[in-house]
Amino acid sequence: MGRTGDGGYPPAEKPSRSSDSKRSRTSQHDVGQHRSKKKQRVTIRQTETKSETLTLNQNSTSYTHTYATSSIYSYNRRKEKGHKGKSKRTSAEDKRKWVYSTHNVSPYQDRVVFMSYNILGVKNAADHEDLYHNVAPKYLDWDYRKRLIRKEIREYNPGIMCFQEVDCYDDLDYLLKKEGFKGVYQARTGDTCDGCAIFWKRELFDLLHEESIEFQKFDLRNNVCQLCVFKMNVKNSSKDMGASNSESISSRSFVVGNIHVLFNPNRGDIKLGQVRLFLESAQRLSLEWGDIPVVLAGDLNSMPQSAMYQFLTSSKLDIQMHERKQISGQIYPSQNRSFKSRWSDEELRLATGTGASHLIHQLQLSSAYAGVPGSSGTRDNSGEPLVTSYHSKFMGTVDYIWHTTEFVPVRVLDTLPIDILRRTRGLPSKGPLTCLCHFKISATFREENVWSGDIISHD
Repeated sequence: MGRTGDGGYPPAEKPSRSSDSKRSRTSQHDVGQHRSKKKQRVTIRQTETKSETLTLNQNSTSYTHTYATSSIYSYNRRKEKGHKGKSKRTSAEDKRKWVYSTHNVSPYQDRVVFMSYNILGVKNAADHEDLYHNVAPKYLDWDYRKRLIRKEIREYNPGIMCFQEVDCYDDLDYLLKKEGFKGVYQARTGDTCDGCAIFWKRELFDLLHEESIEFQKFDLRNNVCQLCVFKMNVKNSSKDMGASNSESISSRSFVVGNIHVLFNPNRGDIKLGQVRLFLESAQRLSLEWGDIPVVLAGDLNSMPQSAMYQFLTSSKLDIQMHERKQISGQIYPSQNRSFKSRWSDEELRLATGTGASHLIHQLQLSSAYAGVPGSSGTRDNSGEPLVTSYHSKFMGTVDYIWHTTEFVPVRVLDTLPIDILRRTRGLPSKGPLTCLCHFKISATFREENVWSGDIISHD
């Protein structure tokens, strides 16, 4: 979600805000600031749907996030009364489904069910009514939404969850403790009142280390990110999580990162700087704890095919080949513009930390959703969901789950097709939208990387 306090736009070129409410993704090995309820579940619709071109408000600088949720379509219930057959059919079509990987995952026994979810801050929704004028007030009510979130968590039984735009953490913590979860929270700095939270199933994982970054300390605005190191207790994993009970494999360790990147599309330098620090910290923790795997999730406020996406997937980026306002792909480039704007020394310093013109990171990252095939009705050419965020000014994808090569995606909960999403007229709606990715931990873990016995803190 884009706030003026987060590097707001100049009055003359203030782009519309997109909803930060994010979809949650879950995949069996699977991982902005627009104002709308976004969730991504890694499930793919098997039903053939009419292919439709996604319009991303290319004539406008405003964007919105839409998370496809399984029960998004009750907007029309009153009209459907008396047509029970049609209602049942519509309900079945609107159900999000798991899509399975084509890879052979049978050799891998240990699994992590991972969810990422921008839950839409209560204050953010209230402060940006223009983004949700098509949404019934009931669906914006926090008491109503938190019950749906809890219901969805029970249904998909994630082991680890990353939430963004959390401004009612105590509420969430109270509810999720009853479900067997424990959590850590990091509030944003400045005048904002939301932040990021990571929750994990206590019986399945132990928290070995936790840290966070306040980007303000690096002149990179008030956003934050979190990084945790977890150990999986395989012997306690439940059958529905697909975990092994083998006594020979007692635990697995890995890094989990959670981030909500600045929304402001004009400040590609700030966005790159935040993501750069996020990746550097994740790599450092991975090495400090024995070269362990990494899963990163969050609302990047960046589109697929953008320079930001390119940086994550290819591990490098020549910054001066891209205009600062085009780094996140949120603003459609002017057709008449045939030159690249020059980056100032200060902008290069914020983006790279050194003033150089190139960015490089050492993590070999893959997108969980891009790693599991989907249909043309729900995915783009890169394999990413067509839509993870949807409100009155934006429909597109800004939420992701990334992982290193030690993880193998097993399945993802696909988003809904565009035509079905449009019937909702925006999110949130009756049902929550989550990005669910199931990650199976690869059996290629080396024994020396398995943590047991005393744990040494790496502060």
